[in-house]
Amino acid sequence: MSEYDVINTRAARVDASDKVRGRAVYVDDIKMPGMLYGALLQSPLAHGELLNIDTSAAERLPGVKSVVTYKEAGLVKYGVSPARYDETLFCHDKVRHVGDNIAAVAATDLDTALEAVSLIKVEYRELPAVFTVEEAMAEGAPALHAAYPRNITAEVHDEFGDVAAAFKKCDLIKTSSLVNKRQDAAFIEPQGCLASYDFSGNLTVYSSTQVPHYLQRIIAMVLGLPVGKVRVIKPYVGGGFGPKAGASHLELAACLLSMKTGKPVKMNFDRQQVFMHGRARHQFFHTMTTGVKKDGAIMALEHKCYLNGGAYSSFGIATVYYAGSLLGGPYKLPNMKYDGYRVFTNLPACGAQRGHGGVIARACWEQQLDMIAEELGMDPIELRLKNMMKAGDVTCNFLDMSSLGMKECVEAVRDRSGWKEKKGKLPPGKGIGMSCGFFVSGAGYPIYRSDTFHGTVIIKLTEDGGTALVYTASAEIGQGSDTTFAMIAAEAMGIPLECVRLESGDTDFGVDLGAYSSRQTLMTGLATKEAGEDIKRQVLEVLSEELHVPIEDMDIKKGFIVFRKEKPDFSALRTRYIKEHRGWTDNPGMDEELSFKEASRIAFLSRGSIVGKGKYKPPELGGTHKGAAVGTSPAYGCSAQVVELSVDEGTGKINIEKMTDAHDCGLAINRTSVEGQMNGSLSMGLGEALFEEVKFDDKGRVLNDDLAEYKITRALDMPAIEPIIIESKEPNGPFGAKEVGEGAIMPAIPAILNAVYDAIGVRIFELPMKPERVYMAIKEYRRKKEEALRSSEGKAPGGSAKK
Repeated sequence: MSEYDVINTRAARVDASDKVRGRAVYVDDIKMPGMLYGALLQSPLAHGELLNIDTSAAERLPGVKSVVTYKEAGLVKYGVSPARYDETLFCHDKVRHVGDNIAAVAATDLDTALEAVSLIKVEYRELPAVFTVEEAMAEGAPALHAAYPRNITAEVHDEFGDVAAAFKKCDLIKTSSLVNKRQDAAFIEPQGCLASYDFSGNLTVYSSTQVPHYLQRIIAMVLGLPVGKVRVIKPYVGGGFGPKAGASHLELAACLLSMKTGKPVKMNFDRQQVFMHGRARHQFFHTMTTGVKKDGAIMALEHKCYLNGGAYSSFGIATVYYAGSLLGGPYKLPNMKYDGYRVFTNLPACGAQRGHGGVIARACWEQQLDMIAEELGMDPIELRLKNMMKAGDVTCNFLDMSSLGMKECVEAVRDRSGWKEKKGKLPPGKGIGMSCGFFVSGAGYPIYRSDTFHGTVIIKLTEDGGTALVYTASAEIGQGSDTTFAMIAAEAMGIPLECVRLESGDTDFGVDLGAYSSRQTLMTGLATKEAGEDIKRQVLEVLSEELHVPIEDMDIKKGFIVFRKEKPDFSALRTRYIKEHRGWTDNPGMDEELSFKEASRIAFLSRGSIVGKGKYKPPELGGTHKGAAVGTSPAYGCSAQVVELSVDEGTGKINIEKMTDAHDCGLAINRTSVEGQMNGSLSMGLGEALFEEVKFDDKGRVLNDDLAEYKITRALDMPAIEPIIIESKEPNGPFGAKEVGEGAIMPAIPAILNAVYDAIGVRIFELPMKPERVYMAIKEYRRKKEEALRSSEGKAPGGSAKK
């Protein structure tokens, strides 16, 4: 029987009714009197010098109210990390990718705005462009930004322990590589915003953002406004997954146009512009060398990575660090060396996407661990369990495992998938593979250097005591955080979930750093818990004074006051308040109980408004080395996965048949939401493994910039999924909870890679594993095998590629 009344159960989402009934209001549903429509002029060139911008024809077009370029916007630099501010609202010297922003127009309707954009005349001098890491880093390559030689945005050189010395003690050393392709987040709702500047100098922005707080700060900085004059409201959001975790030109342009016109201005990206904006998964080039003893003990990892980052830094400085630091766990790894390079190219900027920085690195290493297990004659699960960290361990790069249910995750998927009965015993073309994952439960430090709280929450009781109003600036983007916080608040106060009403996503409600790095359940959850406990304390303090009962002898459970010792006589108290205050209602059939509603009303009459406050800021974390702030977290989530699939050797088509997934979320606040996040991660991992690739032509233009040509996982592509919740009771999380939002994607790709090898005996080192790539790998394997047999035996056998 659960020790909790609200959390650790299955609750309907608080936003479910609005969404299924079509009542959910997204940015594009919002309209205001006198509203104008904005449109952007974007570069057709991947690289070019700006010689002249002539907006006169656009300005003369009837219906046009404002045209702005860098002259009106100024040249304030911004970005994600203050260490790499390299963007301006509009280009002023040159354009750096197809889709770079040159001007914006506000008009009475969208058609007029688009026509005006087409009338703006721009003179360019086309410059040589670089699209690959090799081109960008070549001697004499054109520099995208003068401050960064060889087009390197950021580079990382870390070593923990002594890798060279460790390799000398190894019995087996293995090197392999993996490259992916750039991905798009493929959210259903393109970025959109509506900005309204009033006569008092207040700017209100409705945006489909993941980070209201950061957006508020960037808008204020770029447009020269006090932060307190900027309010960001996040309505319902149709998916984010990372690319909506920063300020975009769209939002800034709408704000500037509203300030210039004094009218509300709405702007939306179309799907093509989503692809031209980018900010999703980088293309990674990983090469790893792992050394082990003959008993399978991992001794050292040497790792080199290049990231194709596109034209601007965005999240890139964090991405290149995450790509190395997150391999510190969950295995015992005493020696680790990492060299990472994030490189500018003339493509749309890359940023953060689910599993930020760590997904492809994890895929490369987990595939390599399977290769090592095979050479040692060990079961892949045995190898992992032998090297598994446990709670209380600290990685070589100073990541603290305050809780870690990794062993339990591995054992759960092993047993539930029938691994022992299937591994090595399946027919040709059928395969089973497994892998592990590891991710942060929130970034340990804010993006800008500050001692700010990562989350603040306020809870206010209504006058009648019947409802608790929870206010948080957190970002519900479809992941279910509003429901999670409502449940945490209810549990902390000791009241039913239906007595909680939650409002979120408004910077006027406080500070919250947003939905990124899987931070909200742990960080905002702790702030919510503290606010709920503050409410409970205040209500019980008043009761203690009125009833002369020590506060430690009382509690609130399931909406009623619980007395741990002898129940006092509160009948006189109840009678007095019922008599003195109209509208007060008794509890029929509950004469012997004092309700939270009654107690809250008593507290209100004694003290006025009862307001509980909560806050959260992580303690000092991690080491003192350069970049130590990236990868440190108050807690780490972990997961394991087994994938079963078949491969058609005649076509190379992969069919995923079953995915068994276990995730350690500390404690499941809402068990349904945890399973939903696991399923969502598996869906995205499957897509990135098999289908997803943003393609460009030789001019840097996106070729598949729609959801017809950019293939993502469909419902029909999804196999049977068995999600398994593992609970390790994280000491630094609310009621023991930690992340599930991103970490569950980590094992999906390598589990598929390992299962493909099990099915056909061929390793794939380039993603996505489209049928033609798999077929050609099979064909090449057979050719080499036949050549080897000819030279040794003088004949060429046929048959399956599977060993």
